[in-house]
Order: sequence, then structure tokens, then C-alpha cells
Amino acid sequence: MKNNDSGSFADTLKTIIYAVLIALGVRTVAYEPFNIPSGSMFPTLLVGDYLFVSKFSYGYSKHSLIFSLPVIPGRILSQVPERGDVAVFKKPTDNTTDYIKRIVGLPGDNIQIVNGILNINGKAVERKRAGVHVVRDAIGNMREIARYIETLPNGKTHYILEESDDELMDNTPVYSVPENHVFGMGDNRDHSQDSRFLNAVGFIPMENLVGRAEFLFFSIDNAAPWQFWKWGSALRPGRFFEGIE
Repeated sequence: MKNNDSGSFADTLKTIIYAVLIALGVRTVAYEPFNIPSGSMFPTLLVGDYLFVSKFSYGYSKHSLIFSLPVIPGRILSQVPERGDVAVFKKPTDNTTDYIKRIVGLPGDNIQIVNGILNINGKAVERKRAGVHVVRDAIGNMREIARYIETLPNGKTHYILEESDDELMDNTPVYSVPENHVFGMGDNRDHSQDSRFLNAVGFIPMENLVGRAEFLFFSIDNAAPWQFWKWGSALRPGRFFEGIE
């Protein structure tokens, strides 16, 4: 009887170990889940969104691994992001904090914000008014922010929010994106700490890219996802399995 019990325990332990190894393998080379804790990517991503990031989109670096283990030198199978990709990366100023922004500048680009308008290589990006986006402020009040459709030079379109065109960082110097770096901005332009803030984020090394945000798999407002008794109307099923543009 003891031998059978020992064999059963050993089989169970092996199954658990294999499952963990498979999960770590998928997380490393395929997809990793992330959640959105702040409003810097409104209206594209909301607080309480849970999404999958494709790890293979830009190749692999040490930041593809759990705890950013330094076993991959530089970046292998490297691919430059497409302009307009929503990407997760390690914050360059600490190399540990996960950030998510839209890639608007590629290596060699000159980026500038002029009166709230994104300029790429000296040319203003097209921006058209597209209604409003309703947000809840820090004390729970609902308010409206102007929403626009921005069209990047490669034709990719996405929504952005602008409080006005005279806020902090609505007029900037020219940022010259170095080789092997990209430039990211939040879609909630007046409420995003991003590459415009050189001392806080700055240019994003390719090595720091974790992956491209692909699709949402869960979304909930004002409730911890594991506290199911609080879900009620907080679930946002219309956002489940929605692609990220």
C-alpha cells in the first residue's frame, strides 16, 4: 500500500512539475498575461483590462524570461515594431517596471509635439475629432474628454484623448530616436508618463521590449477579479476577447 501511495504522489508531483514547465515555456516564448492598472492608454485600454502579449513579435531578450534572468545576450530574432503597435516594455530608467504604450517613433525618427499635435519627421500627423470619452475622476465624478482619431504615416489609425492642446508636454523639443530604440506615447496624451519624459521613461531600447499587446481576455471595473461576489455589473463582457488596435 505504501509503495502505491508513494508512486501516486510521485506521479502527481511529476504532473505538477511538467505543468509548471509548460506554463513557463508558453509564457516565455508565446504569450504572457498583463493587466492595466492606470488610465494612460485610455480610450484603447481601460483600468481593469486583462490582455495577452505576444512574446515572439519582437524577438527575445532577458526581459522575455521570468525575473529578467540575464541568460540571453542582447536580443535574438529581433524585429522592429510597426508604428502604432501597442507594446509592453520594461521601463528604461529602472529595467523592472512593466509599461505599456503605443509605439509612434522608430529608430532614426524625429518626434515632436506641437500644440498637441504629434509630428513625425517634420510632418504633422492627421488628427480628427471623434466625439468624447467619459471617464471617472479620482473622486468618482464622471467627466468628458475630447476624443480624436489619429492616423500615423503608415495608415494605422487609433483613438487618442486630449484635455486641451496647451497642457504639459503639448509643446516639446525634437526627440531624435537613437538606433535600436523606439519612442512610445500613451493614447491618453495629457495623462501619460511616456518617452516624452526623458528622465522618467525616455527612449525605449529594443532590448527592453517584452511583446506586442494582442487581445483582451477579461475586463472588470471597480472589483478585484478574484472577488467574484463583487462582480455584478462591474464585468465588461463586451471587451472579452477583443483585439487591440
